[in-house]
Amino acid sequence: MFKNYATFGVGNYGTFIGELFVNHDLNNTDYVGGMFRHHSSEGGIKNVALENRFFDTSLDLMYGSNQKDVSYNVDLGYQNQIYNWYGLPANFDSTLINGINPQQTYGTISLGGNVTLNESILNKASLKYNHFSAASGSSENRFYAKSTVEFDVMDSAVKTNIIVDYVGGSFKNNYLNTNTTRVKYGFTNFGIVPSFVMQQDDWTLNIGAGLFYSLDNVNSNNKFLVYPKINASYKVVGDLMIFYAGAEGNLEQNSYMNFVNDNPFLSPTLNIAPTDKQYDIFAGLKGKLANNVSYNLRASYVNERNKALFRSNDYNENPGNNDYAYGNSFQVVYDDMKTVSLYGELKADFSKAVSFGINGTFSSYTNDFQQEAWNLPTIKINSNLDFNITKKWFAGANVFYVGERKDFQINTDFAANAAPVTLKSYFDVNANVGYKYSDRLTAFARANNITNNAYQKWLECPVQVFQLLLGSNYKLYF
Repeated sequence: MFKNYATFGVGNYGTFIGELFVNHDLNNTDYVGGMFRHHSSEGGIKNVALENRFFDTSLDLMYGSNQKDVSYNVDLGYQNQIYNWYGLPANFDSTLINGINPQQTYGTISLGGNVTLNESILNKASLKYNHFSAASGSSENRFYAKSTVEFDVMDSAVKTNIIVDYVGGSFKNNYLNTNTTRVKYGFTNFGIVPSFVMQQDDWTLNIGAGLFYSLDNVNSNNKFLVYPKINASYKVVGDLMIFYAGAEGNLEQNSYMNFVNDNPFLSPTLNIAPTDKQYDIFAGLKGKLANNVSYNLRASYVNERNKALFRSNDYNENPGNNDYAYGNSFQVVYDDMKTVSLYGELKADFSKAVSFGINGTFSSYTNDFQQEAWNLPTIKINSNLDFNITKKWFAGANVFYVGERKDFQINTDFAANAAPVTLKSYFDVNANVGYKYSDRLTAFARANNITNNAYQKWLECPVQVFQLLLGSNYKLYF
């Protein structure tokens, strides 16, 4: 009924959230839209000496058209983020703290588009360009293009994805600040991924391969890579039990922007390179235990070369260090790794008013070069419960558990005593409740980290403890 909405919320720690989504039809085929998002907090984390506030604001604009033979859209976006390298090592020299400015600012400009052709072998095409920069003097450009050619041969659907993926950028300094020119990186990956689908009775088989050529634009270390793209499924007992298996691989383009999205406390001195995911061999069962209860069980074995891992930077307490070089930032290291994983998921809609879900992953890692699989947990569990109390009141809860992780950091003045550090496992319990005043207006309250646990997601980076947010959502039409 309503194409637009606005959300507003305030909480402790000086937290503020705001969202505004606007969508308007220009005529029967064309439309425009926009999304504004903001999330900020004044920090206030206990026992942290440095500034720890954060700020994240984005604006996205879109224009699209849905016509008889073609549909397309273009979008333009900007995002501004501010974080602080606040995670100083334990027993850090307090006389140096006043001389550290821990603030890091990120900016992202994005431009993209998609087109779908209804009666053409060129089925889809998409383009995406991102310019990512940091106040420390780092910048990166990313261009991704993908087109899909699809047609039928006999009774089989043949599809081919054609991919061009470029990333290139530079950092002002290396971590030791010994470079005389900017540290540059650049990779262009060309890929062709053909596949075709075969179906017979209860069997479905998707057979394909990925052929990639990776061009190292800086070091001239070029590679040709081939990956499996095989999936099969068999209905053992209709939709109640489906067996599936396959083997897949991919050339994954790593980028400064994607790394920062995972860990905003990185130093602007990274080594950027793609990950060669040689194969992921998997098998599992999925289906329904009842009409309203579904499950998924999966086991996999993954072999990766040059897998990216986050590890704390080594440091010393030299007053002349850069602001991120006091043990308060992270680096990216690479390793050849093998991962065995077991995954299980259960979803249940007990009624129209109550839904429940839980999933968990157990992983075992084997490293070739690094001492540990840095900052990767062995166990991850997520669970959620949502229910309508009355026609006006609703509530929900989310609980997640992350197991122990290992990190490593050296104070180079005392390197002989260095050893891996174990980050404790943690539970994070969150809940929300809302009241629908009308079809348009809803009020809500959210409580996060209810157990008041100052756990460390990253080494020496404790999170905010109990958080309470009050807000409202208003839907509108114009």
